Amino acid sequence: MRNLRKELLVCMILIFLSVNATSQNKKSSVTESDQKVEKRRKRKKRVKLPEIDLDNWKVTIPEGEGKGGAISIEPPEILNYATNETLKPYMYNDSTKGALVFYAHPTSATTANTKYSRSELREQMVPGDDTVNWTFKQGGLLMAKLAVDEVTRDKNGKYHKVIVLQIHGRLTNEQRDLIEQKDNNAPPILKIYWQNGKIRVKTKVLKNLSISPKGILFKEAWDDDDGFTFEEEVGFRKFNIEIKVSYGKLVVSLNKSEYAVYENASMKRWGVFENYFKAGNYFQSRDEGAFARVNFYKLEVFH
Repeated sequence: MRNLRKELLVCMILIFLSVNATSQNKKSSVTESDQKVEKRRKRKKRVKLPEIDLDNWKVTIPEGEGKGGAISIEPPEILNYATNETLKPYMYNDSTKGALVFYAHPTSATTANTKYSRSELREQMVPGDDTVNWTFKQGGLLMAKLAVDEVTRDKNGKYHKVIVLQIHGRLTNEQRDLIEQKDNNAPPILKIYWQNGKIRVKTKVLKNLSISPKGILFKEAWDDDDGFTFEEEVGFRKFNIEIKVSYGKLVVSLNKSEYAVYENASMKRWGVFENYFKAGNYFQSRDEGAFARVNFYKLEVFH
């Protein structure tokens, strides 16, 4: 009888220990599972922001009315783009990618000298002032990391073109008055396109190298060059562009592996103009329903 009681007691103890161990394992498993879920939640909540200081940029967006009626927003107002209801559809953060996104589609609101719409930054060396710019002699360096995130196709199946970076010329007030032009606009010496997944560079050349100092100020004195396309296909991936300017010379590099170098008589004579950098999404289509999104992850300028 005593042996039977001992056996029953031992049995009960073993059952208790087994149940307790199972319970502990379940608690441990639940705790570990909860911790993993919590970690995943924390990772998902991580916010990334682009490395872009907007203190020296204004933006033009395809909002407003008619030719020349596109809205521009300067510093300091541009710094509040994340909460600006007018800007938010066209310029906003993608906090998962860490990008500043520029969205553009055809609208009736364009700048004065184009038929295309844009969501594009314009450099301002003095915040809020378009009259202070730089010459090739003073020089400049722009470094950008970007990607074309999405772009529509035309009726032939080709992607619509987007200008993502520019150097634009500007007449001084004296030059403007000399040629009796109504505004200070001069040609863009550099346009960098995203075209069917590749990066294409276009510059200006003089039609007549012996043209007079006054004649050189007219837009009609300049023509487009044949253009240059980098070999690497960037597609919809991130890529790095550097633009370096010095007297009589312009160098564009793609991912620090390919270079387009312009050092010629036209570049030297371009020195009469003031200049400013532009960056963003200058969309090159009027097709109905067309659009593009361009992501900028980094944008820096030095003079």
